[in-house]
Amino acid sequence: MTQVPDWLDRLAAQAQRFDVPRWWTPPNGSGRAAAVLMLFGEGPLGPDVLLIQRSTHGRRHPGQPAFPGGGVDPDDGGPVAAALREAEEETGVDPAGVHVLCTMPELYLGHSDNRVTPVIAWWREPSAVHAASPHEVESVERVPIAELVDPANRVTLRHPRGTAGPAFRVRGMLVWGFTAMVLDTVLREGGLERPWDSAQVEDLPQEVIDLASRS
Repeated sequence: MTQVPDWLDRLAAQAQRFDVPRWWTPPNGSGRAAAVLMLFGEGPLGPDVLLIQRSTHGRRHPGQPAFPGGGVDPDDGGPVAAALREAEEETGVDPAGVHVLCTMPELYLGHSDNRVTPVIAWWREPSAVHAASPHEVESVERVPIAELVDPANRVTLRHPRGTAGPAFRVRGMLVWGFTAMVLDTVLREGGLERPWDSAQVEDLPQEVIDLASRS
């Protein structure tokens, strides 16, 4: 068992105070409640965060890297329980070894009409993880924070719609969209971000666009 590190305490404190921008503000009465688990731990290569690569054959965001998570069911009682349940179902993580620190404000995703609550947690007793739900998850990765903040792994991606946002190239994955924007936010707010060239803009690869269009 390990204690919550100071850097994660600071990150969680800042994340709770995150000022939600207009484009992420949930409309009144709209959207399905959902939650994702941002599970930070101490791995062989230092601090890391748990990410999944969704199956290219799945119904939800096929082929995209993401945090474990999904919709809040009536039996969950709220976003924290939903995030833990989904993480266990998708990766096999043992919720008993997870210490929840806080929740971020709800973030609205217009294209899927979801109000997503990111749940920030510390992996105090790490357990083995794997693609526990193969029809939904292709692979599971503990991605070191050092790799996420490495300027060589960062780029701005431009979508055909004309919008652009941060992205990460790590562990053979192109992390973009909502997941990348949340990671970018918490790493910056937590004081972990390293200077990188956000003016380095690339187009979203066509194969990624084709997969995203199926969701």
